[in-house]
Amino acid sequence: MTVLADADLRLDANAVDYVLLALYFVLVIGIGYIARRRVSTSLDFFLSGRSLPAWVTGLAFISANLGAIEVMGMSANGAEYGMPTAHYFWIGAVPAMLFLGVVMMPFYYGSKVRSVPEYMLRRFGKGTHLVNGISFATAQVLIAGANLFLLASVVNLLLGWPIWVSVIVAAAIVLSYTALGGLSAAIYNEVLQFMVIVAALLPLTIVGLYKVGGWQGLVDKVSAGPGGAEQVNSWPGNQLTGFDDNFLSVLGLVFGLGFVLSFGYWTTNFVEVQRAMAARSMSSAMRTPIIGAFPKMFIPFIVIIPGMIAGVAVTELQGPNKEALMSGGEAPSGATFNDALLLLMRDLLPNGMLGIAIAGLLASFMAGMAANLSSFNTVFTYDIWQSYIRKDRPDGYYLGVGRVMTAVATVLAIGTAFIASTYANLMDYLQQLFSFFNAPLFATFILGLLWRRMTPAAGWSGLVSGTAAAVFVFVLTETGVWALPGQGGAFVGAGAAFVVDIVVSVAVSLATAPKPAAQLAGLVYSLTPKEDRTPSRTGEDAGWYRNPALLAGIVLVITIVLNIIF
Repeated sequence: MTVLADADLRLDANAVDYVLLALYFVLVIGIGYIARRRVSTSLDFFLSGRSLPAWVTGLAFISANLGAIEVMGMSANGAEYGMPTAHYFWIGAVPAMLFLGVVMMPFYYGSKVRSVPEYMLRRFGKGTHLVNGISFATAQVLIAGANLFLLASVVNLLLGWPIWVSVIVAAAIVLSYTALGGLSAAIYNEVLQFMVIVAALLPLTIVGLYKVGGWQGLVDKVSAGPGGAEQVNSWPGNQLTGFDDNFLSVLGLVFGLGFVLSFGYWTTNFVEVQRAMAARSMSSAMRTPIIGAFPKMFIPFIVIIPGMIAGVAVTELQGPNKEALMSGGEAPSGATFNDALLLLMRDLLPNGMLGIAIAGLLASFMAGMAANLSSFNTVFTYDIWQSYIRKDRPDGYYLGVGRVMTAVATVLAIGTAFIASTYANLMDYLQQLFSFFNAPLFATFILGLLWRRMTPAAGWSGLVSGTAAAVFVFVLTETGVWALPGQGGAFVGAGAAFVVDIVVSVAVSLATAPKPAAQLAGLVYSLTPKEDRTPSRTGEDAGWYRNPALLAGIVLVITIVLNIIF
């Protein structure tokens, strides 16, 4: 594992920067301590007692996703692929977030389930529930490791500590406030962290654009680089997908990323859904992802563009270094695309501002990892421990299990951080994980929601076969049988998982018996009365600006405009 501090890539932080960081950490842990006072039941710990306002859960919703995946992963993608990375936002996020808010949340919130696997239990039964619970818990530990590795990389750059020491220290900080205050501590810290991230990355983007001669200067420099002019337009994104043919590339982006991966992630990933479930009403729960979609549309401008700037302005990522990395080799400088944002901060930001920027990075990693931990402890405690190992215990017992499992997940994440460290671009790793875990889950979920005939046996068999299909595509690409550079392998794997899951589910459903219709009310669209999936429009939910459908329409129009412009 490359230790960046040994490669002369250290950030030149001074006493001012360290004081700002210390103040930030005191504030983070203080929020955890204050939130602990509100935790008296397991519902308080895991779902904040379903008491939070929409603007808090909305900002937490987007901040929970604004971890290593967004900040370092998307800036790495920006340095490697350029503007096509915006598809992860405008095609691969916003439409699915709106669908989650308008269509899915009434079923999640209205059924009063405590997790996505619990919904699967009620819809399909124990087999599907157990498969989903185990796969979700595994995915969260792996993704938490990615956030933890990047968090440790920043500590390594600041202090020169070995990566393994940095990993342990970083894990201890996140564990301290998540175990203290549960979901409330995570959510309120995520709101704070969102503000800090924007305060850190917006000035970096402005200073970086000034350095390269504005937007036109960036376009000229990127066009003249190894990636060429293709990197300054979002479509057709051939380098990102790995397809030479424009039609196949667009098809991969729209179906693989925009439909299967995106809807699979945003509509069934409990990390995100958990924030909406903590809202105080159905209307607030529906508005949570829609409120999050407003800032989500504009995040590309403060994560992708700095990555593009780093690709043409940072010495360690220019010329032969960038060509070597884009061809899958090692850069002579020792840097990788994952380091793009850190190196840009090193070159452009003065002390003081550097401290704020570092705090922003640490905030993003902690937000992501805390989201992984808080969702892991909920699913493990409710959907595995309580359901299959220790049933019918007092509420305080499960509260204790949740705190213990938060610590266990942290230790496991320390181990998986070293898996993440083997990837030069973490987005390659993360998209692969999503194709394994999220794509088949979305297929099972959406078919079960819309088709009352789908049976319990079809639920678990579809999930298992879909995951197997994604793993098969991964093996083909890793062994060179199917040459798909970039993230095309993940897109194809996700598509295969979705199609195989649907085919197997339909075939098994036609051969087995479905649940009685009476048991599916509130779980299947056609069997749920309209009034049960319609939010209140009175009291604190009154006003046009609180209408989920209207807000979703506004977001969709702006997203279409952004796709046309870029």
